[in-house]
Amino acid sequence: MLTIAGTEFRSRLFLGTGKFSSSAVMADAIEASKCQMITVALRRVDLENPDDDIMSTLGQREYTFLPNTSGARDAKEAIRLAKLARAASGTSWLKLEVTPDPRTLLPDPVETLIATEELVKDGFIVLPYMNADPILALKLQDAGAAAVMPLGSPIGTNQGVLTDAMVEIIIEQARVPVVVDAGIGAPSHAAYAMEMGADAVLVNTAISVASDPVAMAAAFAKGVEAGRDAFKAGLGAANKEASASSPETGKLSTDLGFLA
Repeated sequence: MLTIAGTEFRSRLFLGTGKFSSSAVMADAIEASKCQMITVALRRVDLENPDDDIMSTLGQREYTFLPNTSGARDAKEAIRLAKLARAASGTSWLKLEVTPDPRTLLPDPVETLIATEELVKDGFIVLPYMNADPILALKLQDAGAAAVMPLGSPIGTNQGVLTDAMVEIIIEQARVPVVVDAGIGAPSHAAYAMEMGADAVLVNTAISVASDPVAMAAAFAKGVEAGRDAFKAGLGAANKEASASSPETGKLSTDLGFLA
């Protein structure tokens, strides 16, 4: 069981809601994924319209709703969006995104830290999207972040976890859950992140642009579970030299036991 800010989650797969061909496909994919945490970009939702297509579709099911500040260029804008979301939805949960460069969509570490500090003081449960920077991860935890969300690779690229060396350090030092977010393009990528010890992964593009998003969502659910099980089982250490799996002395007896 994964616990974030006192809330327990059975699933360690979080889903984004962008790029789906329709709200119906999105809803079916979310159900197939068995996820319990979903994130929605505030700029895609009409917060004053209770019949907004995305909100009405998601509201029919029991999920933890995680608004995100996608598109915010600095801390001030992110804080404004966060307050609007809380006023309209009643939730204090927030995925904080501050991405000033629309080409790379990389998070601004300085503005992200400033916004985290202010939002935590204001009672938000903040999950900041961040570069895979172990020092920044510690500072965000000190600021009160409920979890940290280092990128695996740039948003929407499907390149997988290219930042694994830094993510491993973040996991090793973490005092809060670590959710690998962005760039995960295949169930094997999600499994790899979980094998490293990540507490969860957030996936959007890889599922929403798949030929069959519903089947892909189910595949990701299996990948996350397999990776977590492998981490708990204890992976064997990697070696540079070959090591025989059979003994070099003795022989097999007729009952397949070993004789010295």
